[in-house]
Amino acid sequence: EGSEELAVVNELLKKLQETNPKIWHSILPDIKGVSEETTTGVKRLTQWMKEGKLLFPAINVNDSVTKSKFDNIYGCRHSLVDSIMRATDVMLSGKVALVCGFGDVGKGSAESLRSQGARVVIAEIDPICALQALMAGFEVNTIENTLDRADIFVTATGNCNIIRIEHMEKMRHNAIVCNIGHFDNEIQVKKLKEYEGIQHTNIKEQVDLYTFPDGHAILLLAQGRLVNLGCGTGHPSF
Repeated sequence: EGSEELAVVNELLKKLQETNPKIWHSILPDIKGVSEETTTGVKRLTQWMKEGKLLFPAINVNDSVTKSKFDNIYGCRHSLVDSIMRATDVMLSGKVALVCGFGDVGKGSAESLRSQGARVVIAEIDPICALQALMAGFEVNTIENTLDRADIFVTATGNCNIIRIEHMEKMRHNAIVCNIGHFDNEIQVKKLKEYEGIQHTNIKEQVDLYTFPDGHAILLLAQGRLVNLGCGTGHPSF
């Protein structure tokens, strides 16, 4: 499932295509190439290339060592806790934090939370990444087994529907939920907003409280979008 904004963009593109079916053919000769700096974006470009759908050169910035092995790990290590603290002013020491995904972004995020004294749990489906998390001293578990004790949930997978509405139904009262992975569909924000009987309270910019009919609430940061950009200032300069 895509975000509401993506649905609007796709609808506009569809109408544009219907109005002028040759519009992309006319634009194509002027495109010299593109660059992509996200892991998920590069995967899509690679898929298009294999399918013969990539019609111009694409520069893979993400897989440059100085990007993926520095910006992803150390940038997230710097910006995640900065963003959460700016948004919530909550002490992280002693809190249980679940990080979904232990790729480069997840590694930096886990270190970020541990540096503030949080007890970090990793949810990871890749056996090698899960073993890396274990060898780094983190508990490895599932989302479902952590719902009743985690205070903070962070998605860092680059995938969709990681934290689902049935997870949010069972979270602890005032659990903090945020995403530092990719699009805002890592968390099922649309289903949260449409949940029957849900009460929405905007605490401040980019901080929203959603109260379920049973009385428990969760704090959603940056509307499920990238928390380091929505609640912080992004990654630091080198």
